[in-house]
Amino acid sequence: MDTPKLKKTNVRWLIVVVLFFITVINYADRATISLAGPAIAKELKLDSIAMGYIFSAFGWAYVACQLPGGWLLDRFGSKKVYAASIFFWSVFTVLQGVVGFFTGAIAIVVLFSLRFLVGAAESPSFPANSRIVAAWFPAEERGTASAIFNSAQYAATVFFAPLMGWLVYTFGWHYVFYVMGGLGIIYVFIWQKLVYDPKDHPYINEAEVQYIEQGGGLVNMDQGKKDGSKEEGPSLHYIKELLQNRMMVGIYVAQYCINALTYFFITWFPVYLVQAKGMTILKAGFVASIPAVCGFVGGVLGGIISDFLLKRGYSLSVARKTPIVLGMLLSMSIIVCNYVDAQWVVIAFMALSFFGKGVGALGWAVNSDTAPKQIAGLSGGLFNTCGNLSSITTPIAIGYIIAATGSFNGALVYVGVHAFLAMVCYLFVVGEIKRVELKPR
Repeated sequence: MDTPKLKKTNVRWLIVVVLFFITVINYADRATISLAGPAIAKELKLDSIAMGYIFSAFGWAYVACQLPGGWLLDRFGSKKVYAASIFFWSVFTVLQGVVGFFTGAIAIVVLFSLRFLVGAAESPSFPANSRIVAAWFPAEERGTASAIFNSAQYAATVFFAPLMGWLVYTFGWHYVFYVMGGLGIIYVFIWQKLVYDPKDHPYINEAEVQYIEQGGGLVNMDQGKKDGSKEEGPSLHYIKELLQNRMMVGIYVAQYCINALTYFFITWFPVYLVQAKGMTILKAGFVASIPAVCGFVGGVLGGIISDFLLKRGYSLSVARKTPIVLGMLLSMSIIVCNYVDAQWVVIAFMALSFFGKGVGALGWAVNSDTAPKQIAGLSGGLFNTCGNLSSITTPIAIGYIIAATGSFNGALVYVGVHAFLAMVCYLFVVGEIKRVELKPR
């Protein structure tokens, strides 16, 4: 008599739900400054250039700490490093609420410094997401899983922009930081309870482990690293090798361009609605959620389309590039907002643009597909370093554009051009998408 085949569990989808919600909090904490920004600028008497630099403070540290963050992930594993990351970025978010006790230049320095520290603490988050997806998901489900956690950047606005707008309007901008930071601290306990390596998870069975492993999941990625021991890597020597790979360079440049849209949305977009379109901060908080909903839907849809194409027998390159290129084409519609006046038409084109950005935001799936298995964290850190240079350049560049022209028109063109360049990278630079094999040392 044949032994009945054990039905596999689906713990991997629980893991991606946990990743989704912590990424929602992650992006909400990044966006606190944009919703509180108009009130902070008024209270501290800051012009657009000064606000541009404060918006960029997060990015300076976030970029600088990507490679150290990736190295820590490869050395100590995702669970431990990510838990520390969540705790510290949440504490630094709470502390931003006390900036109101300072005045003048001291207040500006303290705010910039705390935003800087939030960026440093958040630096391992997305490389960790990518590592966890690479460990927990077979290749044919990786696009959907990555799209789910990546779409959280839009869900953050859907869930929390109205709340943050209401908090600023009702209680003052300080309370945005207290509430959002407190949520992150609570989530640390949820993380510790639900996230484990695939072979260590108390809820998984052997059938699911085998399914993941046979589909290309790196289930052994963090085995033997719980005490910080080091086997093959990570070695910073490999960074040069990745930067000499044409495919990886194309992916990195494209991610930089795609993130220009992201950082316009989570820094200047509410200010655009208030200053250029005459909305109150309360209305802006609610209106900002409309493009965010579209971005979220597009983000999940992009991953589903990509994995559907893969299951239908299309190559990995076609399956990943098709949603990215089509999405970036739609994102360029943001420029149309310069030629319409009605608020509902502006929001409609913003929604179309961010729907496209969501569809095309498959960079982390591509990173999971291409990262060398020995240095998945370090590779993700390099990918995120290049991509998040936009977190520095975009807020500052837009601040100067507004100061020079007195208008947001040039800013929207700046964002649209970046969508076009991302499309060009995937069409003409990246070539075949495949996992990088490191040269023997």
